[in-house]
Amino acid sequence: MKKYLLPVLFILLAPASTVAQSATETEVTEAILENFRYLNENLTNKPGTYSSQGALEFWSSGGLLNEVSNRDTDEYDVFSITPKHIRVIPIVEGQAAVAHYYSEGALQPKGFPGVSHYMTRATQVFVKEGGEWKVRSSHWSPISAGSGTTQTVQ
Repeated sequence: MKKYLLPVLFILLAPASTVAQSATETEVTEAILENFRYLNENLTNKPGTYSSQGALEFWSSGGLLNEVSNRDTDEYDVFSITPKHIRVIPIVEGQAAVAHYYSEGALQPKGFPGVSHYMTRATQVFVKEGGEWKVRSSHWSPISAGSGTTQTVQ
């Protein structure tokens, strides 16, 4: 009996992070990672990442709510940002989800000063359109001791 007790306790006390993710959690996490991979390599947003209905966004530079139809035209001289600690909450499995994560690195949008210590918290709402996860809303806020972007308007 004792030889079975330790494995059972280990399973019961295992961290929640070992619990299997739903398909939505996995797919949205991969969409976030792919969007950042594309940006880091191409210095522009991956085409088609935003909902066909557009999105509402609060940017890390502060300011008012921005209505964004797409971000396909954003260009950067420098973009080296990594998303970290991604957590996804499915709202409707396979249809809508909220993602929370940190993003950290450096960036310089074309025509704006660079930010060498970019550190933000991100909350994004994703919806599935045409079989792909699209951004419908975003809120970016700087982490203490970090900076947000210098952009204030689209």
